[in-house]
Amino acid sequence: MHKDIPITQARHQITSLPDLLAKEPGAVAVTRRGKPVLAVMPWELYESIVETLEIMGDKDLMAALRKSIKEAEHGKTIPWETVKAKLGL
Repeated sequence: MHKDIPITQARHQITSLPDLLAKEPGAVAVTRRGKPVLAVMPWELYESIVETLEIMGDKDLMAALRKSIKEAEHGKTIPWETVKAKLGL
């Protein structure tokens, strides 16, 4: 969901925004004179965005992710049952 609401309306609806975002996940763009100036979103969404940006900003993690994706595309995976056995699960 992406909904734009004027800042004056957001001021009056701030306490109801968590309920709105729980029903319709996403973010609300708060606008001033028709231009977005703030984003209101559930905390979990914010944390996931920050975590993604941290990973994308880490060269070593991105290299490991790219390598893992290539290995998976070429079928170089370990069966789940093997992993569970090694972990003693």
